[in-house]
Formats: sequence, C-alpha cells, structure tokens
Amino acid sequence: MSYFMVWCKGLLMGAADIVPGVSGGTLALLLGIYERLIKAIRSVDHHAIGMVLQGKLNAAWQHMDGTFLLCLFSGILLSVFLLANGVSWMLAHQPVLLWALFFGLILSALPHLCFKLNWNRSRLALLMVGVGIALAIGRLQPVELEPELWMYFVAGAIAICAMILPGISGSFILLLLGMYAPVLLAVTELHLVPLALFASGCAVGLLSFSRLLSCLLARYHDATLALLIGVVIGAMYRVWPWQLAGEPVSFATYAQQNGSLQLGWAVLLAVVGILLMQGMLRLERQQDSRDDVSN
Repeated sequence: MSYFMVWCKGLLMGAADIVPGVSGGTLALLLGIYERLIKAIRSVDHHAIGMVLQGKLNAAWQHMDGTFLLCLFSGILLSVFLLANGVSWMLAHQPVLLWALFFGLILSALPHLCFKLNWNRSRLALLMVGVGIALAIGRLQPVELEPELWMYFVAGAIAICAMILPGISGSFILLLLGMYAPVLLAVTELHLVPLALFASGCAVGLLSFSRLLSCLLARYHDATLALLIGVVIGAMYRVWPWQLAGEPVSFATYAQQNGSLQLGWAVLLAVVGILLMQGMLRLERQQDSRDDVSN
C-alpha cells in the first residue's frame, strides 16, 4: 500500500469524523487499514519511548510504523481543518446531500468487508449483538451544557474511543456529551487552550483503548471483526439521508415536513460516494498487485 493512498484514506477518515453519526473508524475498517492502525497506535509504548531515550530514533520510528501514522493522521488533521466549516454549513443547509454521500460511501464497501470472513453461527450472533449495540447508542439523546475547560479533556478521551470504533461516531458521542458545538467552535476559531486539552484527552484515550482492541484482534480476530461489522450495519440508520430532529423518517414524512426530498441530488451524491469508495478499493488492489509482482 502506497503512503499516498494512506494519506488519502486519512482525508476520508477526517471528513467522516466531523459528521455526527459517521465514524472515522468505520472508514478505516472499510478501507482495509483498521488492524494496521490499531497495531501502530498500540506500538506507541514504553519500548518506543525507551528507544527514543537511547537515541535509537530510526528503530523507534520503525517500531511504531511511524510513516504510516504520520501520513494517516496528517490526512485526518488536514481534512478536519479544511472541511470543518463546510461540513457545518452542509449540516445546517444541505443535510440530505451530506448524509447521502456518506450513506453511499459506507454501503458500497460493506459487501467487500463481509466477504472477508468465514461466517458461522457464533459470528452471526456476534454480528447481531453489534447491530444491537449500535442501535442502542443511536437512540440516546444529546444534552446541552456550558463546558468547563476540564470537560474538553474528558470529551477527547471518550470521543476518541468512539472514533476508532467502527460504526460509533466520535462526533455523535460529542453531541451526547454536549461538547460537539464547543469543540467545533474551538477548531474553526483556533481556541488553543481548549484544543490542547481536547488533544491531550484524545491521546490518553487512544493509547489506552487501542491496547484493548489490539488484544481482542490478536486473540479473537474473526469474532471481533464480526462484532465490529455488526456495529457498522447497526449504525447505518444514523446516516439515512432523510432525518427530522436527528431521527430517520420515511420519504412521505420528510416531504410533508420539508416539501422537497431532493431525491435526484441525493441519489447523485450517493453514487459519488459509491464511486469514491470503489475507486479507493480498486486503486488499493492495483497497488497490492504491483507490490506482489515486484516482490
């Protein structure tokens, strides 16, 4: 896999993480980099710190899969800072089209992901458990509050766990905590202290939670993936394009409330999402084929 492709996947993950209801972890899983991401984050450990303190910088970099992480997170951060204002505008003025894009993006890659596993009864049961977890979380209601500074740290630690869990949106968790608007405001207006606290919380949560996920994937690989796929499927209703007050509704109900379904444009954006995802998967397969030939 070329590092340019990793960077492009980071761009998609960053865009997904901005949107409540869409998870960057979902995109990482669908794009085939989830396990490598968890392993790389897990490798930022005491061994890596020891190598750095001993001056073995190159060894530490290799241990952490540093180039992969650098390319991925630079893409994520660039996407967040470039798209935060645009996504906020789309959520306020064109939510149907925004949801349609991500609906097509996620839906088009699910079959590719499902075909990777050998399914049996226990894995199907875990898939259904994952669906139930996602549906239960999606039914929770957001709160509103005036945040204290320490809340940015706590919100970062909790939200980052959701951001690396497929199907569970870190942005949606921020909404539930009442921290989505304050964090987005801090990003768009560059409020450095809240951003620093939020980033610190993210770092602590990410390093802690990645160890749990890495252990599960190492010991119960297919079972864990089946559960995660179920969470992705269960969370699909959160990205249904036609929503009222954050709840998916039928065409008729939406048209009665808003007058226009924007069906043509929504289908077009969904097709764009499908083509974008399939294009990424095709480029990755071609790159893997070239790597196999060169080896």
